[in-house]
Amino acid sequence: MQRSYSFIIPVFNRPQEVRELLESFANLHFQKEFEIVIVEDGSTETSETVVKEFSEKLTISYYFKENSGPGDSRNYGMKCAKGNYFIVLDSDCLLPAHYLATVDEFLGKNYFHCYGGADAAHESFTPLQKAINYTMTSFLTTGGIRGNERSVNNFEPRSFNMGISKEAFENTGGYAKIHPGEDPDLSQRILKAGYQTTFVPNAFVYHKRRISWGKFYLQVKKFGLVRPILNQWHPSAAKITFWLPTLFVVFVICSIVFSIFISPLFIIPILTYLLLIFLDSSVKNKSVYIGLLSLKAVFVQFFGYGIAFLKSSFLINFLKKDPQKQFPFLFFK
Repeated sequence: MQRSYSFIIPVFNRPQEVRELLESFANLHFQKEFEIVIVEDGSTETSETVVKEFSEKLTISYYFKENSGPGDSRNYGMKCAKGNYFIVLDSDCLLPAHYLATVDEFLGKNYFHCYGGADAAHESFTPLQKAINYTMTSFLTTGGIRGNERSVNNFEPRSFNMGISKEAFENTGGYAKIHPGEDPDLSQRILKAGYQTTFVPNAFVYHKRRISWGKFYLQVKKFGLVRPILNQWHPSAAKITFWLPTLFVVFVICSIVFSIFISPLFIIPILTYLLLIFLDSSVKNKSVYIGLLSLKAVFVQFFGYGIAFLKSSFLINFLKKDPQKQFPFLFFK
């Protein structure tokens, strides 16, 4: 089947991000025509002027709608798109020049109705962005679940870098009105509809993560709250590994308590793990400073996610609370 690509990009008050993303689009090494669909999700600071600046270089469709969340905005964009294969990006991403050529070559040889790719840190990113990117993608911290060549089949794509065919979109109805968590939920419904998902090696994006320590904590906290909801919706997707951040929290607390009251030797395992994180991040980022920041990022990520996951699991699985009533801020109406 001949593929025509439409990039779907929801945006909320981020014109400068859109400018940087469109600049990366203008540098793509891809000979065929493709479409960019930008959906302004009720922004007060719109990207319309920026889009007009690129209208002669790129084929762009621009839509403004009332705020209804990123998932619904992506659905809106896919309904308006002219292509038969949609590539969903976040506005805080940049594309390497080879991105679309890599995707097109892969799908030409191994067609899948849904794919995901990894996220990487661009050399221009801040040390904080690089440290957070490390903890979100490293095998030592997340097992590489956000982009690992060994996680090829039944991969859960994330909506910062996700492809979905028009057929799969129409047969699943697209994203649900939950955020975060709308992307793994859609991945599971795609699988239940009889399609396969996959990971495309080297189809990475540079994910800027407009972030501070506070925003990062809030983000991973929401990830922890939403995962038990997704496990309730899709029991077959539940994994014991989702408990690892919670176990890390317990392990750290026990290590500190036992080292104080029993023997200092109890602190050695956690210090060894942190040393590995520090060395690995320092080498990969070529910076001791980023290695140190990565240590803080590990604690923010695991404690934020782990405690929230435990709380949500207790309320939803043990007390049988209604997720939408318990956590209304995770759902859009």
